[in-house]
Amino acid sequence: MIKQFLRNTFPPDLFEDIKVLYNSLLRFFLKVFSYNGYTSSLYYFLFSSKFHREQMSVLKGRLKYLQGSEKNQQPRYLLRRNIHRLEKGILMRPRKSVFGTSYINETVDAYHNCISAEGIENIDFNEIQWANDVLTKYFDVVDSDTNIDRAKIKFEQINGNPINLNEIEKVPYKVNLEAHQPVNFEDFLSLVKHRKSVRWYLKKNIPREEIDKALLAASMAPSACNRQPYEFRVFDHSETVKKIASLPWGTAGFVDNIPAIMVIVGKLEAFFDERDRHLIYIDASLSAMSFILALETMGISSCALNWPDVKEAEQQINRALNLEPNERVIMLLAFGYPDPEGQVAYSQKKSLDELRQYQ
Repeated sequence: MIKQFLRNTFPPDLFEDIKVLYNSLLRFFLKVFSYNGYTSSLYYFLFSSKFHREQMSVLKGRLKYLQGSEKNQQPRYLLRRNIHRLEKGILMRPRKSVFGTSYINETVDAYHNCISAEGIENIDFNEIQWANDVLTKYFDVVDSDTNIDRAKIKFEQINGNPINLNEIEKVPYKVNLEAHQPVNFEDFLSLVKHRKSVRWYLKKNIPREEIDKALLAASMAPSACNRQPYEFRVFDHSETVKKIASLPWGTAGFVDNIPAIMVIVGKLEAFFDERDRHLIYIDASLSAMSFILALETMGISSCALNWPDVKEAEQQINRALNLEPNERVIMLLAFGYPDPEGQVAYSQKKSLDELRQYQ
């Protein structure tokens, strides 16, 4: 707003002089305040509030993570993280005779909370089976230790009435090198080359069964410690789609043409420490790419929409989606059946030599 005011107030030549002076002062301030972490924090404390919302969301996420433990609620993210840590210990070569001692008791407690009468209603049975199988395998392969023995007794007491498990054991297994790979590299490269950001779609509804197929593929994407700290908010009713699609700035000009849109929301309650705050963006992006490619195999095109970290925009989408303070919008994805008359950008990519470095 200030920039627009100056542009409208001063003659073009004077405005350009002011712009040059401003950039010179900005370079000086950034050089001074970027000296170290303390001076950088001071800069944002004094001159900019652009990180305030992220900082609040991270703290709200940590608070919710801790409150869940204190209230004896189902600590799913803790359980998923720790079960995955045990899996990695089981598959290590060579495997240690004793491992996981620092967190095995809290893992068994988390498992107990999740299968309690209050917790089991809100958790997937397959997740319970996975935790049960990994814990059973863990206690079979580790040697005696004070913490391990205590946790084993608790686990055996919990499993006095065994859960009705499927026949497939959900524990680490050997890679099946004999399995046929249904997609070769040439086919895959053809798919990713064919995929383009499409902004013009047919006025045709997408069956939710097809969307769920793509989401199933998206759910298979890797995530740090298998926490999957995100969720998919899908909108396919025209009025709601237009409302949501109008929020990101990149939809101007084609918002009325979008048949469906998805908002990927990051869940900062998945993390106990600030060090992991960026994982919602990494993990969600990996999942989003799988979703995009899965859609492409079904003849459904998409367009990834950047989400800017701007206060007014975030307030709008937070209200529209009724987000909690610890939830952050990662990105939006418009998708639908492509209009054969619509055009896509050529979008020349960088060369491999420019992108790649062997070191």
